[in-house]
Amino acid sequence: MYNKYDVVIIGSGLGGLLCGAILSKNGYKVVILEKNARIGGCLQSYSRDGALFETGVHYVGGLDEGQTLNEIFSYIGLLSKLKIRRLDQDGFDIIKIGNSGKEYAFAQTYNRFIETLTSAFPSERKGIETYCEKIQDVCKRFPLYNLRNGDFMDKFGVLELNARDTINSFVSDPLLQNVLAGNNSIYAGTGSQTPFYLHALIQNHYIESAWRCDGGGSQIATILGNIIASAGGDIFTRAEVSRILVQDHSVTKILTKDDREFIGERVISDLHPANTIKLTQTAGFRQSYINRVTNLENTVSVFVLNIVFKESALFPFLNHNIYYHSKMEDIWNGPNYQSEHWPESYAFFITSSKDGYAHSASIMCYMKYSEFEPWSESYNTVFRPGNRGIGYDEFKEEKVTRLFTLLEQTYPGFRSLVKSYHTVTPLTYRDYTGTPFGSLYGLMRDYRDPFRSIVSVRTKISNLLFTGQNLSMHGVLGVSVTALATCGELLGMDYLLNEIHNT
Repeated sequence: MYNKYDVVIIGSGLGGLLCGAILSKNGYKVVILEKNARIGGCLQSYSRDGALFETGVHYVGGLDEGQTLNEIFSYIGLLSKLKIRRLDQDGFDIIKIGNSGKEYAFAQTYNRFIETLTSAFPSERKGIETYCEKIQDVCKRFPLYNLRNGDFMDKFGVLELNARDTINSFVSDPLLQNVLAGNNSIYAGTGSQTPFYLHALIQNHYIESAWRCDGGGSQIATILGNIIASAGGDIFTRAEVSRILVQDHSVTKILTKDDREFIGERVISDLHPANTIKLTQTAGFRQSYINRVTNLENTVSVFVLNIVFKESALFPFLNHNIYYHSKMEDIWNGPNYQSEHWPESYAFFITSSKDGYAHSASIMCYMKYSEFEPWSESYNTVFRPGNRGIGYDEFKEEKVTRLFTLLEQTYPGFRSLVKSYHTVTPLTYRDYTGTPFGSLYGLMRDYRDPFRSIVSVRTKISNLLFTGQNLSMHGVLGVSVTALATCGELLGMDYLLNEIHNT
């Protein structure tokens, strides 16, 4: 028995769900096939010991009136249902370097951002202003990021700029140079590779406005799922795709591991492009393309320590995020750390509060997949304890001890405040997101060869399209903009943008 749809979408991450919601809104009958028991991918939140934790969405930018994500979410009918809280406007991100006790705040709106950093670095006002002007200029070169239809040629001249060198060209104080790069773990920044445009696009939308989802990022997935269902679409969980059948350069059928079959006039894959190619098992893709995509470098993975505070701890609720670096010289080298020196930095997010105090928090550190290679053949149901083999738990506990030691350099006695904790490793991310090696942000961007890592929405298979974080930019805004590019192939980009602007 065949299940026929206008569009079959593989994967229910933000990209797949947004494509499903946009197309459903425009009369397409869609189905989403998700391999896991719950939809949402990295949108999901989950509970442990009475506390809420995020899989990936710790904060979101660009949600204020007239801003890009605000307009996209309003068009879908998502924003009015979303429970959000604005982070501290005088400092949504706090950068700490070493144990001097000094903090450097990234404030919301460009005027505040400039004034706040100038108060810490008075002699660098001109450089800070020029840095902000460059960010805004680069962002204007990406039309769809600004909900405009444009030409790829707009981006020429900025794709080849190195993030570290460009930032350093604006200001001369080495401390400020590193402060401006202090939250680069939100894009896995490396000094040798990261392009400035990636830094600019991400930094800009947080400076415009920064928010956290009250009640967790999973509400985004739930609302989008309801939008799709109310329009007559279907969502199937535990429906892992085993094969994409292709004939004469066109997808004819989608098969799942439990022997269900689906037919769609169009197919959208929210999977990593390399994984999609494997599922087709076809000569529809040129070998040179297959080699390029499958050999592209992926971003580093992550180790997460999720903690629940004791009720007596009275750890303050922080309405901002903290990015800590033990040494200035390592700020652009985080993903390439030496194992014997790990951890050298972390990102600290309060994930829930109780009676005005922090109830739980997540501490994230870079982690190479290779460190967990001895257990790479194991598989676990996501976020549920299980046995991955001898030594796995002991290895994790050794990492936990190291991380607590680093935390206590800033927060003496921190471990004594913790009621319970659990960890998330690169293997968890691999098994959960389906990304090669548990990659945190998908494909690595490299200013030295910027076109190599750009993956088009269109494929050589006529009715197969890509979406998701691997195409152009990761994050909630990046994936949302990419979903527009995917849906624009079916609806027409001018039509879609006009509909968004007229909402």
